[in-house]
Parts: sequence; structure tokens; C-alpha cells
Amino acid sequence: MRGRRSGRKRIICACAGALLVGVALLAPGAGTGSTEPAYEGQKKCGSCHRSERRSWAKTVHARALDSLKAGAELEAKRKVGLDPAKDYSSDRNCIGCHVTGFGKEGGYDPADPGIYLVGVGCESCHGPGSRYKLLHREAAEKFEKTGQPTPRQALANAGQEFGFLDRCNACHMNYEGSPWKGTRKPFTPFSPQVDPKYRFDFDKAVRNDAAMHEHFRLEGVFTGPPLPPFHKDFQAKARPVAKESGE
Repeated sequence: MRGRRSGRKRIICACAGALLVGVALLAPGAGTGSTEPAYEGQKKCGSCHRSERRSWAKTVHARALDSLKAGAELEAKRKVGLDPAKDYSSDRNCIGCHVTGFGKEGGYDPADPGIYLVGVGCESCHGPGSRYKLLHREAAEKFEKTGQPTPRQALANAGQEFGFLDRCNACHMNYEGSPWKGTRKPFTPFSPQVDPKYRFDFDKAVRNDAAMHEHFRLEGVFTGPPLPPFHKDFQAKARPVAKESGE
């Protein structure tokens, strides 16, 4: 419970700050029209990565939009001068870090909210999937038939993210006085100056399954760089994917 509560409080720090600007940082190429990769929603990712999707659905990131609703996170909102009785879940100054792809091609639109873009989903970390989703499927089919892996660089070339740090920082570190160099106005009011619990430690947070999702054993479909620095740690303790899951 302690880890879950601290995770919930980190989620609310996205509100009323980095949002519109932070989202721009999440997807390079903003404003380039048809050249911009599109967000697909976690249903597309979860059609193959079912174990990960089920694990993610239990996390605080999956429920991030709930923290903006009226009556949620009362003490935290009062502390920074937000009205705890107000519903901020459609407020464009708040929702960017509580949904997937806000303001981007295929991303969350408060006027027509897609349920598979609610919450901080797969593509919030891994990048918009329109260009790499088929590579995943094709590589898996090739591996199943021939045992031959596909270079992971093909995914990076198609826009899949392997670094993650700036994607997390764009929501968790965009406060006034932050040491992160990517900060821009409007800042989030939920900063470590308000309460030390809002300090963001990426290396610790990325290992928090209650906030992210459990990681499962990869079977070698892709090979080579790029790899996140924590890849070996995750795979060393990863459980195999259940056969009945269809992955």
C-alpha cells in the first residue's frame, strides 16, 4: 500500500503544469502533419503483449486520469491551491500527462475521449506506435517460422523509444527550479519545494511495477542495440509469458 500511495501522489504532480508543453517533448516532430507518427492506443499493443497490458491495468499510471476528477487527491490539490471539488479531467492544462498522446496525431482528445488512450499507456513511454507496430508482428512471425531474430535498430528507426528518461521527465520534472533542462512554462505546481514526496528518481520509478507494469521474459524476437540500461536487470527476474495468453 505504501508504494501504491506514493505512486498515486507522483501521478498527480503532472496536473496543471508541464502538460501542453511536456507533451510536445514526448513526440519529436510535432506539427509536421502527415510525417508525424500516430498514436494507436493500448488495445493495439495489448493484442500481442497481453500479460503486460493486464499488469499495467492495475497500476497508478493506468488510473492517472482519475486523480484529476472532483474529490480525488483532496489534500494534494488544496496544498497547491487547486479546487478539490473541481473536475480537471477535461482541462487542457492538466490532462496531457494523465492520458496518452494528447495533442498528437491519433492521441487522446477530450472532445472525443478514446478509452484506449486513457491513462499513461504503452505509447507514453515507448512512443507512438503507427510505424513500429507491424514490425513487431512481422518479426514475431519470422522468428516463429525461422528462428531468426530481427535487429532491434529497425524498431528505433521506426520511432520506438528505448531511452524513456525525457518522456518521464516531461511530466515529472517540469516544475519551476527543476534541474531538468527541458523545462518550459506552464510548470506543474506539484514540486519538491511543495513537498519532498514529489522528488522524481527515474532509476527507482522505472523499477516500480506498481507504477509501471511487470516485465516478462523476451524470447529473442529482436536482437542488438539499442537497449535501455536496465534491460538486463528486468530480464534476469522476468517471468515467462503464460502460453494461454497468446503472446
